[in-house]
Amino acid sequence: MIAAEKWRRKSGLMGRAATQALVDFARAQPGMQVLDLASGTGEPAISVASRVGADGSVVGIDLNAAPLEIAAARARERHLANVRFQTADAQALPFTDASFDLITSRLGVMFFSDVGRALREAHRVLKPGGRVAFLCWGPMEQPYFQSTVAVVHQHVGGPLELPASADMFRFAVPGSLPAQLRAAGFSTTHEEARTVPWVWEGPPEEMWEYFREVSVPFRPLLESVPPGKSAAVERDVLAAIGRFYDGERVNFSATFLLVGAEK
Repeated sequence: MIAAEKWRRKSGLMGRAATQALVDFARAQPGMQVLDLASGTGEPAISVASRVGADGSVVGIDLNAAPLEIAAARARERHLANVRFQTADAQALPFTDASFDLITSRLGVMFFSDVGRALREAHRVLKPGGRVAFLCWGPMEQPYFQSTVAVVHQHVGGPLELPASADMFRFAVPGSLPAQLRAAGFSTTHEEARTVPWVWEGPPEEMWEYFREVSVPFRPLLESVPPGKSAAVERDVLAAIGRFYDGERVNFSATFLLVGAEK
């Protein structure tokens, strides 16, 4: 069982407020043709499909076929006939020019190895007047990461460096993604920070297990913990997460940047 399937329900609940923030920001209208980049297990493509209705359509793409199978199953469960998923590269989109009214991406644009090329491709396949709406992580200095990554890093030491292809915080500095969008030909960029609930329905031990299994960018750091320090790391991480635990759920908040632009 892949991690995305194992944690599908609880991960979906944790990210629900972030997804809703992006869907509202995107302002999808009935009849729109929408492309969702780096769809993973299906959001926001599935939520957007409900907004565009039977006269609209949504295509969700991802490089990895496995999570798209989960996305397709979720769409079938909701009896959505206006959304489909396919493997494709955001940096070489298999669509003709001016095909879409709206392009979305939830926590995906940060990981494109050639962001400029991906944004130029997005610009190409958008209709004149079409727009993009992206959700990116804000700074690392927030509860979710300070209770996990930062605690591990305190034990391991050394620089905390993420490769460009796995840098979750590439666009955490305000203005950085709008600048890339303008360089790709977009105009009328807009950016706003949004803090939303980021709640894990379960105990700290389970949330920490989830984090370790799905947080690919931090895997090298997690694997660098010396065996002699693993117990202390576990103790301190669970104590840090536990400060947000109410006996039923871990009540984190999360800060994101919502970034939009028009063609």
